[in-house]
Amino acid sequence: MPTYHVKHLTKYTYPSAVTDSANQIILSPTSTQFQDIISHQIKISPSTSIDSFYDYFGNKVGVFTIVQPHTELSILVEAEVSTKQIPPPNDFWPAKAQWENLASLHQHIDFLDFMKANYVAALTEIKQHTDELVDQQLTIFQFVNKLSTYVYETLTYQKGVTDVETDIDQIWSLKAGVCQDFAHLLIEMLRMYKVPSRYVSGYICPAGNELRGIGATHAWVEAYIPDYGWMGIDPTNNCLVGDRHIRIAFGRNFKDCTPVKGTYKGSSAHSLSVAVIITNEKLKQEEEAVAVDSVYVKEVEEPVTIVNSYQRFIEMQQQQQQQ
Repeated sequence: MPTYHVKHLTKYTYPSAVTDSANQIILSPTSTQFQDIISHQIKISPSTSIDSFYDYFGNKVGVFTIVQPHTELSILVEAEVSTKQIPPPNDFWPAKAQWENLASLHQHIDFLDFMKANYVAALTEIKQHTDELVDQQLTIFQFVNKLSTYVYETLTYQKGVTDVETDIDQIWSLKAGVCQDFAHLLIEMLRMYKVPSRYVSGYICPAGNELRGIGATHAWVEAYIPDYGWMGIDPTNNCLVGDRHIRIAFGRNFKDCTPVKGTYKGSSAHSLSVAVIITNEKLKQEEEAVAVDSVYVKEVEEPVTIVNSYQRFIEMQQQQQQQ
């Protein structure tokens, strides 16, 4: 039963002072049957209070506002989490009975959100490939594992070629991406075959450097297995979720689990850096210094026409209401 110490720093830097920064964060893992949150705290700079609530899915969500002018915003998460190994499904049910059970759930309110497929232009092409691999002679556990292996072998793990707005068609065309792309593609495939599936955000803990996604937030999939429940599977690493995964939140897709999002008044140019350090021992002074050297950095240049993000948000809302 390993215990992990997590330090997760998100930092925004602005070229000129911004104001009225309103933010939502989903960075608080909760205790479950297989993970125990020993300690957890979030520090915001400039200092402000965080109000919390639980969303529709049961994820803990924080909201905060910084009114005064500032040129930097940092969000530091520190947590100590103990995890347990998760037993796999026993797979005693016959395959036919499992598929019949799933068919009975199609109109069940607890599963509707996790069975609705998105519009995908390449759906027919994707299904041609997957139909050759899987059939309903497989149990749901076998079926999910086979699709996860296919995603793992089809996509190349490559940073910088996708972003949070990249859709399934783009992922399929590129055949490359990062953990959220692997998760989104597997979810879409599972839903094509009416297997309830959901997106999970969290961390993957190192025991070496053999796993993809270490040093940043991670994403995987939970699929519903009859007579077992929700089973976590990590298509980025082609493995079942176990005691090296820390779950933060789950939802239909990345947008339901976005770690940090918000609006502010000021220049839209900014720099975003993210660093995650996970150890099996208490963080030492020298390790804390490493967190400043960002694992992920993104620069957003000043547009030709400067429009503050709050104004852009209002315009987008107005456009949606007019449609």
